[in-house]
Amino acid sequence: MKLKSLSLSHYRNYEQATLAFNDEVNILIGINAQGKTNLLEAIYCLAMAKSHRTSNDKELITWGEQYSHIEGELAYRHGSMPLSLTISSKGKKAKVNHLEQKRLTEYIGHMNVVLFAPEDLNLVKGSPQIRRRFIDMEIGQISAVYLNDLSNFQRILKQKNHHLKQLKLTGNTDTTMLEVLNEQFAEYAVKLTQRRKSFIEKLEELALPIHQGITKQKENLKLHYLSNLEYIEHTDAMIAACVALLNKESKREIERAQSLHGPHRDDITFTINDIDVQTYGSQGQQRTTALSVKLAEIELIYLEVGEYPILLLDDVLSELDDRRQTHLLTTIQHKVQTFVTTTSVDGIEHETINRAKLFNVSDGHISTN
Repeated sequence: MKLKSLSLSHYRNYEQATLAFNDEVNILIGINAQGKTNLLEAIYCLAMAKSHRTSNDKELITWGEQYSHIEGELAYRHGSMPLSLTISSKGKKAKVNHLEQKRLTEYIGHMNVVLFAPEDLNLVKGSPQIRRRFIDMEIGQISAVYLNDLSNFQRILKQKNHHLKQLKLTGNTDTTMLEVLNEQFAEYAVKLTQRRKSFIEKLEELALPIHQGITKQKENLKLHYLSNLEYIEHTDAMIAACVALLNKESKREIERAQSLHGPHRDDITFTINDIDVQTYGSQGQQRTTALSVKLAEIELIYLEVGEYPILLLDDVLSELDDRRQTHLLTTIQHKVQTFVTTTSVDGIEHETINRAKLFNVSDGHISTN
């Protein structure tokens, strides 16, 4: 898939902007704090109906304005389709082919993006929350069912945590309601765990040869999904085991006033030649691991939806050495539409960059060479 054009109204520091893009590589050049990342964020937001930088939608609206509007023309192998997203104090209004979507979960997935920014290096060395968010965002792009299950799980988790706090506060010993919540909790916890485990297994299969290519066959990368629930192939048996665990742990959960088991506490670990990268890996190994996972993500989306996603590289080329830079650019060449933000392309010698369309960004104004 390709993003043919993008129009912005009252988005961050862009009052109005309309851009037409190259099918291969588009480079946004400018000094810092001019709006390069805002453009990338707008593309991400058009795809995911949310920013990757803030959870406060008001920040996306130009100061003094009532709304922000993003519109894009998306081209597939067999046609094209307009997407639009309007953000205001009343919420979000998303349209696909000019038809408003009743729920955002019905909108997400029409446009697939893979974002790689310097903070994504924290995918390996950062907190478990970063890795859980990565899983949820990526599976959510390719599975509306997963998004619905995740939404239901988060709703029940919130209800259960509130009930646990009430039980602790009041000293009430009746756990009937808690047992009902545990049954609902277990149903969605198992669905999420199974889908995440399958996703990580597929991602590992694709990331392994990519990582070997970058490291000249010297390193074997493995991904491990760490669940605190007993994994059982049969869904009903796993749900029953989960309910039994939660009921057994109810006293401890009431004492702590929080849910102690479930996918909201899961994690991923990465190993190179069976050594934990997060703890013992060099910075170079951690960066190579993050790059391998991101490139594998591109291939996984292609296998799932039949179209390559759009790649967003936010000031990441300067963070990679020549070897990793070359591998990244060679991998995406002639295959993935890519948007790159950078302060300069000096020193980057690659055919992909030479064929790119350049946009100069200065204080919310954009010009092309």
